[in-house]
Amino acid sequence: MPSTPTRRSAAERVAQIADAARAIALESGLVAVTLRAVATEVGVAPALVAHYVPSMDELVADTFSGVVGDELAEVIALAESRSSAADALSAVLASLLDDGRGEVTLIWVQSWSLGRRNDLLAERVREQMDAWRRFLGGILERGRAAGEFRCDDPDAIAAQTLGMVDGLNAHSLVAWQDASERVRLLLRSVEAMLDLPSGALTSAGATITAPHAPEGGT
Repeated sequence: MPSTPTRRSAAERVAQIADAARAIALESGLVAVTLRAVATEVGVAPALVAHYVPSMDELVADTFSGVVGDELAEVIALAESRSSAADALSAVLASLLDDGRGEVTLIWVQSWSLGRRNDLLAERVREQMDAWRRFLGGILERGRAAGEFRCDDPDAIAAQTLGMVDGLNAHSLVAWQDASERVRLLLRSVEAMLDLPSGALTSAGATITAPHAPEGGT
């Protein structure tokens, strides 16, 4: 006799759908998080997914927040493991440009495009970009207070640095320049903004092991 499908609680089903959306996004990007794709990943009818997730826009926004929020937490831990602001900054920037983060880079790039028609996603993107700027600005402020960096406006430099990170990571999606060259260009630019001698950040983070990008599922 055919087996009877296991009944799940509402909370279990919502979590299962969220995990499926995350796995799809990390494999194929946010554009692939559709009602039919999520239903196929879970192994249920699309109508059941629609019952538990009335808004696909909300599911996409939640998926984005979960993935990039986990990445931020990971990079914060990396920064906190370093003894100086210069070491933390160079380690963080090199990690963000690591080729192993391609899945998350694609999610970021697609979020800016999809956010034009998904207001909730656009709001989540702005929130995450603000959180990243606060984090990076905090490292710069720490370095300024310790006399490592010279900068009048850490938040402005943080915003400009993140813009360069985003641009260079977008370039990586089409394999324009290798990771080491992208890191070198970025660190040289940041050294100039912080009035540091050439090679100061490169020396601080000479040996950097970038953590892996967030994996699918929880």
